[in-house]
Amino acid sequence: MQQFWVFVRKEFYHIFRDKKSLLIIFALPIAQMLIFGFALTNEIKNTQIGILDNANDEASLNLIAQLDASKYFEISNTFTNPDEIDAAFKADKIKLAIVIPPNFKSELAHNNSARIQLLADATDPNTATTLEVYASAVIRDYQNTINNNFKLPYSISTEIRMLYNPQLKGAYLFVPGVMGMILLLISAMMTSISIVREKELNTMEIILASPLKPMILILSKAVPYMVISLINVSTILLISVTLLDLPINGSIWLVFGVCFLFITTALSLGLMISNITDSQQTAMFISLMGLMLPTLILSGFMFPIENMPVPMQVLSNIVPTKWFFIIIKDVMIKGLGFSSVWREILILAGMTAFFLIISWKKFKMRLA
Repeated sequence: MQQFWVFVRKEFYHIFRDKKSLLIIFALPIAQMLIFGFALTNEIKNTQIGILDNANDEASLNLIAQLDASKYFEISNTFTNPDEIDAAFKADKIKLAIVIPPNFKSELAHNNSARIQLLADATDPNTATTLEVYASAVIRDYQNTINNNFKLPYSISTEIRMLYNPQLKGAYLFVPGVMGMILLLISAMMTSISIVREKELNTMEIILASPLKPMILILSKAVPYMVISLINVSTILLISVTLLDLPINGSIWLVFGVCFLFITTALSLGLMISNITDSQQTAMFISLMGLMLPTLILSGFMFPIENMPVPMQVLSNIVPTKWFFIIIKDVMIKGLGFSSVWREILILAGMTAFFLIISWKKFKMRLA
């Protein structure tokens, strides 16, 4: 056991002597959380819109004021004819145009109804649909205001309630996904070059001369990165709660336990890559390109897996980040307990065992 801790301490020395590695390990996760947390969001705010007010009466001006007061829109253009709307869309000055018909107030007073046209730039369908929903909601609120919330007989209304994320903040979706991506890339990438580095520095002969068994030697390489990754988890959770307003509704100990398991999975994956490659460059390339793209595409936090073709849905099951994303989202956001996520935890544990067995089998006790 004393020899084991000697190797662990040696690996710590390697890490702290390499300033570039320290920068990657500690600074990169913080930078990614801040960049992804604030930049990557499905919320749409302060969107540039244009207004063509053909009525210019009290009712239309009140509606425009209510649209402008919304945090979702910023009225940047007012038009006098429809041709200006088309030119504004082509110049990418607006994403949405609202056309108010003539005699808007009189139609509301006499016919109890009026038509408003919404024109959206559908080159980005998701954004266009979201803007249409936001604008319709503001118009509906204005209608309820002028009607004093009076409901006509036999009218059907819908009451919408957003569970777990009532303010529709993008951080609720992106933070768990980005957390998984950071832990996987950092843990797998740094451990993937650990054994390869010994080969390139010609120090593997000294290590192999030690009486430690292969599995113990492999674990001694992983322990320092486990400690550092747990520090990163604490930093990520602190940033999520304090800066990104992401609550932890479930057990904090379950969150740390799942993170510990996922870090173990990532470390074992990195060790497997380290044992099947012969150069740090190859190991780093496999860790970055071979893990980042599947994590972004097939984990479920960037693109819904349900919308993918069946072969890609099946392929996503071998991506560890998918299961981590499901667990963290259920525990942190929904506040669920172990009984609801034990299947996903079991899958991650099985992946960890598989990667460790492959690492052990591929570990070469002889260099020649």
